Amino acid sequence: MLRRKRWLFALMAILPTLAIFAWVRVYPIWETLRLSVHKWDILSKNKPFIGMANFQELFRDRLFIEALTNTAIIAFGVLLVTIPLSLVLAALIHYRSRSRLAAFYETSVFIPHVVSLVPAAMAWKWIFDAKLGPLNALLTFVGIEPQAWLFDPVLSIICVIVLCSWQALGYAVLIYLVGFKSLPVSLYEAAKLDGASGPQSFWFLSIPMLKPITLYVSVVTLVSGFNVYAQAYVLASDAQGAPGRQVRVLVLDMLENSFRNYRVGYAASEAVVLLLIVLLLTLVQFGLLRDKGGRA
Repeated sequence: MLRRKRWLFALMAILPTLAIFAWVRVYPIWETLRLSVHKWDILSKNKPFIGMANFQELFRDRLFIEALTNTAIIAFGVLLVTIPLSLVLAALIHYRSRSRLAAFYETSVFIPHVVSLVPAAMAWKWIFDAKLGPLNALLTFVGIEPQAWLFDPVLSIICVIVLCSWQALGYAVLIYLVGFKSLPVSLYEAAKLDGASGPQSFWFLSIPMLKPITLYVSVVTLVSGFNVYAQAYVLASDAQGAPGRQVRVLVLDMLENSFRNYRVGYAASEAVVLLLIVLLLTLVQFGLLRDKGGRA
């Protein structure tokens, strides 16, 4: 009886939180799934059911394919840059944790993560500016021709990857630092007695034991990469603030279809495709980073 009362009390205590979570998270997902099989122009009350017509049209839409391709390139580019670089930086900061400048190193790496996104993107837009940007000035100084960073389709995607990686790096380093501090020191001491060097200990001890951290950081980074929007919008927008066409990403395509073309059902089907892609990639990451014992 007492146990039942405790369970009832715990359920009543978390019920308001569960209700808010369901309203803020679960209901929008359900509503998106429902709208994806309807045709709705956001203005009328009529929402005719059209089945899978939106999804069939998606993969015949050149703009959707372009947006999906750009988004995938950006997401995996950010992942490939962020994971190894954050791991190395976290290791360097951890092994210098007794230094007086350790707190300065940690703060310097983490600051980009907390900087407001739009001002940061505007600063990087100035850096990549073809005429006045310091990056082209540096290239000219070393004898390399200036590049039209934000006007070339390939270079503009690279610019978005650089900006997103710069912002994601601080959070990934912080998580890896927590992981490094939890590793048993005795294993490193034993490895040192056996003649292992610092790089060998890092490769054969640190990296395998940090697999759970790598899994978490990679999932968060990849999900964030697939939801990229503001970075591409600001970097590719013209002087009047109109969005450019060099970096068309999936979230931008969804917003344009919803609020500019009034095709809410079509945009919802894009959101469903994005959700399925992220879920699939998350499951793949769990499978790749699962250890022999069957645990991530």
